[in-house]
Amino acid sequence: MKKILLLASSLLSITAFSQEHFSGINISKRTGLLNAYINPSELNNMVTKFDVNVINMSTNVSNNKIKFSDIVNGENIEDKIFTGTEPVNMRLDALILGPSFGMKVKKWAFAISSAANIKANAIDVDVTLGNALNSSFLGTAEINSSYNQRMNGATWGEINLSAARTLYENDKHKFNAGATFKLLFPGSYSNFGLNNLQGTVTVEPVTGDVYLYNATATMNFSYSGALADSYKTSSNYDEIFAGGLNGYGADFGFNYQLKEKASAAADGTTPKTGGYKLNTGLSFRNMGSMTFKSDNNKSANYVLNIPTANPLNLEEFNDAQSVADIEQILKDNGYLTQQNSGTDFKVNLPAVINAYVDYKIYNKWSVSAYTQQKLSDDTQDDIMTIQNIITLTPRFSSENYEIYMPFSDNEVSGFTTGFGIRAGGFFLGSGSVITALLNNSKQADLYLGFRIGF
Repeated sequence: MKKILLLASSLLSITAFSQEHFSGINISKRTGLLNAYINPSELNNMVTKFDVNVINMSTNVSNNKIKFSDIVNGENIEDKIFTGTEPVNMRLDALILGPSFGMKVKKWAFAISSAANIKANAIDVDVTLGNALNSSFLGTAEINSSYNQRMNGATWGEINLSAARTLYENDKHKFNAGATFKLLFPGSYSNFGLNNLQGTVTVEPVTGDVYLYNATATMNFSYSGALADSYKTSSNYDEIFAGGLNGYGADFGFNYQLKEKASAAADGTTPKTGGYKLNTGLSFRNMGSMTFKSDNNKSANYVLNIPTANPLNLEEFNDAQSVADIEQILKDNGYLTQQNSGTDFKVNLPAVINAYVDYKIYNKWSVSAYTQQKLSDDTQDDIMTIQNIITLTPRFSSENYEIYMPFSDNEVSGFTTGFGIRAGGFFLGSGSVITALLNNSKQADLYLGFRIGF
């Protein structure tokens, strides 16, 4: 008996979208538009006067329960998800950086870029509830969840306008500042929030059905566009720019470089431009929100009350395909009391702070440290999700090639390490391929891209 109330199960079937994006290459010494994605002030450090992103793609799936070895060994994944006592967290995240153009003009630099975002998440899912929705559940158990459990999916597009300026520069130091203004195009959205669930689950011994009773919680149902119809159909995550221009956002960043001393060129006359000994940056990203609007839009908050005398048979959710289906089942049974409801609703971007430092050790060897820390509480129903991440990346790089190995600690999947290469404008890498090959990873990600500088 397979239940689909929890996105933790259904997400596993959306393999097309297998969170630090571009781990390791996002602080590449081949500075360009990709670096400016995490800090717009890096535009002034572009190694060429013009930079063109043809296309860059990054996909990431991570969780806190299932290792790569569990899949290889043929473990029952649905049972494995709900082991232990820690709530289940799963993240699926895809980012496509489309055609983009950047240029430097004296102390200024400018860029126009495009992006498509796809997210699907299970956030803090209670393992007792998860087991109750799984055919392996036996007996009776109490649920006492003091947090907000969420199923969440979203798609949106961006057109970004960036500008950066060198504030001060001499032979040893360089200071830059930059900003990106984001035009947001919401595509589709689905959110199911189950906050502070208290109740009892039990198995009916004759039929094997699982019932929830003596249960209370507050709930949120929000949906818009294609994801209102089904959160299980992968093609529904392709709807990116469908909602038109309905939101704005901004990134702000600062950058400092400690320059290396310029050396003489091969002819002994023309000075050869030196690189940097130290490059550091601080940025605040994804400040903003967007409003979802469509013919099937809805956002509603309810109080859930399932009495002992009228228990909920969880078997009823077997045929549910969407958040709206779940809402309707609970309403039909008389378990929901509406607090408020509306059509158009606003969702906040996943605001983060990024900080990094890249230090040249010797010759072509360097090491960088990067952190991404969220500024918002992604347990709230009206906020997109993002992870806290710390990454350390040793690299060997020259003008035309680069080899690097990121070591990361991820909020959801824990420790990962991967490998990446750059040859000219082409790059390919993963932040978790090495730990995945060792069957010890709870994350799988891959990114690649091609860009041209002239």
